Amino acid sequence: MMEAQQQRVKKELILEGLDCANCAMKIENGVKKIEGVSSCSVNFVTKTLTMETANGQVENIVSKAKEKVKTLEPHIRVIEKNKSAAGALHSEDSHGHEDDHGHSHEHGNENTKRMLIRLLFGTAIAAVGLFSSFSGYLEFALFAVAYIVIGGDIVFRAARNIVRGQVFDENFLMTIATLGAFAIQEYPEGVAVMLFYQVGEMFQGIAVNRSRKSISALLDIRPDYANLKMGSDTKRVSPEEVKIGDYIVVKPGERVPLDGKVIEGMSAVDTSALTGESVPREVEPGQDVLSGFINKNGVLTVEVAKDFGESTVSKILDLVQNASSKKAPTENFITKFARYYTPVVVIIAVLLAVLPPLIISGATFTDWIYRALVFLVISCPCALVVSIPLGFFGGIGAASKKGVLVKGSNYLEALNDVKYVVFDKTGTLTKGAFTVTNIHPMGEISRDELLKYAAYAEMHSTHPIAESIRAAYAQETREEELEGYNEISGHGIQVKVSGKEVLAGNAKLMKREQIPFDQPEDLGTIVHISIDREYAGYIVISDEVKEDSAEAIRSLKELGIKKTVMLTGDSKTVGEAVGRKLGLDEVHAELLPQHKVEEIEKLDQQKTSKEKIIFVGDGINDTPVLARADVGIAMGGLGSDAAIEAADIVIMTDEPSKISSAIRIAKRTRRIVWQNIIFALGVKAVFLLLGAFGIATMWEAVFSDVGVTLLAVLNAVRVMKS
Repeated sequence: MMEAQQQRVKKELILEGLDCANCAMKIENGVKKIEGVSSCSVNFVTKTLTMETANGQVENIVSKAKEKVKTLEPHIRVIEKNKSAAGALHSEDSHGHEDDHGHSHEHGNENTKRMLIRLLFGTAIAAVGLFSSFSGYLEFALFAVAYIVIGGDIVFRAARNIVRGQVFDENFLMTIATLGAFAIQEYPEGVAVMLFYQVGEMFQGIAVNRSRKSISALLDIRPDYANLKMGSDTKRVSPEEVKIGDYIVVKPGERVPLDGKVIEGMSAVDTSALTGESVPREVEPGQDVLSGFINKNGVLTVEVAKDFGESTVSKILDLVQNASSKKAPTENFITKFARYYTPVVVIIAVLLAVLPPLIISGATFTDWIYRALVFLVISCPCALVVSIPLGFFGGIGAASKKGVLVKGSNYLEALNDVKYVVFDKTGTLTKGAFTVTNIHPMGEISRDELLKYAAYAEMHSTHPIAESIRAAYAQETREEELEGYNEISGHGIQVKVSGKEVLAGNAKLMKREQIPFDQPEDLGTIVHISIDREYAGYIVISDEVKEDSAEAIRSLKELGIKKTVMLTGDSKTVGEAVGRKLGLDEVHAELLPQHKVEEIEKLDQQKTSKEKIIFVGDGINDTPVLARADVGIAMGGLGSDAAIEAADIVIMTDEPSKISSAIRIAKRTRRIVWQNIIFALGVKAVFLLLGAFGIATMWEAVFSDVGVTLLAVLNAVRVMKS
């Protein structure tokens, strides 16, 4: 099974000129049917086709996919996505290629201008026909010319699609409806409806492109170049050309192009694009910087630690752009719905045109054919097909703006049903780093003096506890003040500091040296200190709880989470103390990774089938649990690569409070998506009835199609304001 998995290759193709969601759906379904394609998804927003195929067949499958796209949508140019095309999301389609597609959406300003000229010219001819006293063939000829100028491309595309067996699309519906108007000698209406449709489609295209741009702007963190250091000079190169170990220079105002370590220079860096943090972060030699950070003031020399393909910015772009390949249930439902809905409506329209004149006395074919044509125009499911993927993509974009990376719209949708949130402790709810949390002197000695003696005693130790004491002292320790340094294994340190004998270590050291002391109640690691055989006090070192952990638990409770649970490998006393402090419902301590999976499975049996479990972790040992939970969330700033890989959602800022932000965005996204579904279907249902009873004319029919789509797209864009 694993071997088969490894042999699969993912291939991406850019679909230049993809401008309607219905076409995206047709291409996705068509390419899926190609033998050898194991999965395929078309992202309408980023104009990308992603497919998986077996290793040896890549070239053959890609050429078949290109042929299939050419057959289905000849105006689309297919470009293989390679490194140079990686920024295609951010480049507007301004190649000036002629592809006046039925949905005459904006392919750069040129095509919009061309379409406007066509429409104005067609309208002028129609106006001559309308206001002149021509009749008969001459009147018909004028309106026919106007009709061909305004909507000839749509008629041509409908005819071509019928030949290919793709009957039920918006081109077919508009062609049938407008030619039907001509057949019953309603020439002005046939031309006017086509004109209104084309204008509406043009505005809809501009709205979709605007939303594409605003979504793209959220992800516009891709660095364009790197200043590669070559001796005393620098050379501007593509980030893909830089290798691990190379030195790059990042000047003020530039984006850090690759992940690495600062070798020289100090600066403030703006991390907001990756982490959502508003306050710039100070960096100095020895500290890591990630691609996507913006250098604010100093010049930094960075040693590159990862290839561009593996760097943070590359991973983020990849995650967010490909997130739609994992479609949410709502999206899948709408795709299937649209597939069956249009043919059903066409059949009803045919029955509406034929049956009433045969059954009802006095009913005319002209009247009922007109009603059937109106019914057809209304039926186009564009609003649903366009706005729903746009809504989910906007939700994913809004989350990434806040430092939360969602790997698929299915995970965003799943966050709506989360009722149980399970946390790891170290590195997730706590900082995962030892710090001095309490200094408790005894007798005459001050806190500062006690800390000073402890720091000198721990001067040569490499233990994390010793490092945390030295960090808390934060002053220089002088070697010459030490003598007779002796590390007693498993106990602590014995040393003379400025002529005084200092003992620093655990309770066993105090007992061994027979120094009377009180065992404190404090949680954490206790370092006892005696000076000249007199007990001087103790220092408590513990893993600090993150500043926003308590807020995270509280906001989850406000969102209606039934149970918050903490699973930790730490001792029971420490685990329970953290649980009490944060207000968690359950704490399970002293667990190995497999026990954590068992605890998740126990919760899984308690919940209903609709309810979901989140697990939040950061370490390699959390990988199995992240994979087992319904939604796995990894801490991306300090978390291990394995955890980030296994997770469905990554929190770049390491703040647990971002979980509730992600759930809020998910709820808002679902709310807007369902508003669009109910609004679109509601308006269509009303107009379908009005059309069937002869109340709605072609004008209302086109509004109900184009107008609803436009409003639904604008509503979907609101998700990004989350």
